[in-house]
Amino acid sequence: MNRTCARKVAAGRLGRTYPAHERSAHGAYPEVLPSRPQPCCLDRLRHGVDRLRRRCRRRGHRPELADRHCGRRADPPGRHPDHGDEGHGLRAAVTVLDDIIAGVRTDLEQRRSETSLADIARAAENAPAPLDPMPRFRAPDLAVIAEVKRKSPSKGYLAEIADPAELAASYAAGGAAAISVLTEARRFNGTLADLDAVRARVDVPVLRKDFMVDEYQFFEARAHGADLILLIVAALHDADLARFLGLTADLGMTALVETHTTEEVDRALAAGAELIGVNNRNLKTLDVDIDTYAGLAERIGDAAVKVAESGILGPEDVARVAGADVILVGEALVKHGDPTRAIADLMAAGRGTA
Repeated sequence: MNRTCARKVAAGRLGRTYPAHERSAHGAYPEVLPSRPQPCCLDRLRHGVDRLRRRCRRRGHRPELADRHCGRRADPPGRHPDHGDEGHGLRAAVTVLDDIIAGVRTDLEQRRSETSLADIARAAENAPAPLDPMPRFRAPDLAVIAEVKRKSPSKGYLAEIADPAELAASYAAGGAAAISVLTEARRFNGTLADLDAVRARVDVPVLRKDFMVDEYQFFEARAHGADLILLIVAALHDADLARFLGLTADLGMTALVETHTTEEVDRALAAGAELIGVNNRNLKTLDVDIDTYAGLAERIGDAAVKVAESGILGPEDVARVAGADVILVGEALVKHGDPTRAIADLMAAGRGTA
């Protein structure tokens, strides 16, 4: 896939410091991790996404490459456009996941009415260059993605978290390789303001954890400083999964592709995912089985970096996801009295299972 146009717009000329009005007391965004390689220069985007579409077409790229960046939305859950009722990863029955996504789409339309795609694309263009988490994720030692998480559909309220930036700083002090920030409002009580606050405070990669179903959200994530985004295979058709992986790369970000079944792992691998999460929680029922990881990790093998998600409540659970390159932990950390120590303990347990 030729992604030159979008990369030049979204990644090639991104600044390395925040605009003055966005800087925190900590000053410019520090470069402690490598940023994405920057391609050669392209004339600045001056007329929003329509101009990007025209440029891509003039340069001979496929029209759909330009169209990908012009607000085209993923098909909603339901009948698969190519496979009828047997579409990959989707079922006719309404699930918890379907209900969450319906709310996400409603809230997204409100934000879209306030900020156009062209405006959010310009903001994404002007954001600091994204950090690349993959070198740390591929390192021999277990990496921890520590999550800022107030609430969950299965457990209700977990913690107040009045200051998400302070919590994120304590995570980073404990050695977290990345910070995950929930931005979904209805079920997780998260906000984009949380993402802004965390991004301004820490110098490690930040994951926007949300239910990504529309291209607007990807530009939005980059505009708010995200380095990674989450793609949930169960929520996407194959075509949208591949398209969103391409858009994520075009914007210089990294996609964490989340799976829960063998079929979903196969779909993630077929789409070219390089960072695959195994969620021990079934998002359609909210049931957790930490042993889910072991079976699916074997299927992933060395084809991608492996992330174990959900059900890791302490160091004793690290052994049950042995072989994971990365673990994503939220509930156990936000409930812990000393999250810095908790992360250090998780990492120490990882060294014991290596």
